[in-house]
Amino acid sequence: MMATQFPSQSQSMELLIAYQQNPSVAIRNQLVLLNAGLVRQIAHRIGYQCAEPYEDLEQIGYFGLIRAIERFNPRQGSAFSSFAVPYIRGEILHFLRDKGTVLKIPRRWQELQREAQKVRQELTFTFGRAPKDVEMAQALQVSLEEWRESKAATDNRLLLSLDATVCQTVDYSVTLADTLPDTRYQALQQLEEERQQLQGAMSQLEEKTQAAIELVYIRELPRKEAAKRIGISPMTVTRRLQRGVEQLVSLLQPQNTERLAS
Repeated sequence: MMATQFPSQSQSMELLIAYQQNPSVAIRNQLVLLNAGLVRQIAHRIGYQCAEPYEDLEQIGYFGLIRAIERFNPRQGSAFSSFAVPYIRGEILHFLRDKGTVLKIPRRWQELQREAQKVRQELTFTFGRAPKDVEMAQALQVSLEEWRESKAATDNRLLLSLDATVCQTVDYSVTLADTLPDTRYQALQQLEEERQQLQGAMSQLEEKTQAAIELVYIRELPRKEAAKRIGISPMTVTRRLQRGVEQLVSLLQPQNTERLAS
């Protein structure tokens, strides 16, 4: 099987900028073709967990890609691929729920969760509290991502088992919970948009103001230490923080107003 090919970042970004300046079907189609590998990758991954044909999942994924193209702001400096993934995956999962397809839980995840019951009890006794995800993953000798995915899949299955069955097939049943919107990926989409907006606004601040905000508010360094690293006085750091926050509020406010209007 050939490896999935992805476009260069500069190639996609040039077209994304051109599309934002002058939206056209021709440019949009070029972007869809350039990023088709991303859709195929996600469709393949989901396809292993459900009974729907891969071709159907791929076609639905393109709708999510188009939505991402239309909403992406290239001036905010983020990678398009990280922005598009929640849209593509979310569109496919919405399609599966609408169609009444239940995602299957891999056998390895089922075994992992059975083993986790004993490990959770042992760690709770040792720590005197419920173990964190990273502690569970370490104890089970799996990655944090795999642990969280297996736990989420099991939690969803337990919730579905409490719901009334609305459709029954040979291999599985469809419940009312399958028709609910995928709020997780809607939230991811919103968080990614907000991150891009903040990053774009930060890029418009003076360099030392950016550094002050990053060191104090993001890295949580004392203002005295931040001042030493930037090469200014602590009092100047305080002034730059105040000015920077005011500028960020001013820069972000029009975007929030536009979102509320839409």
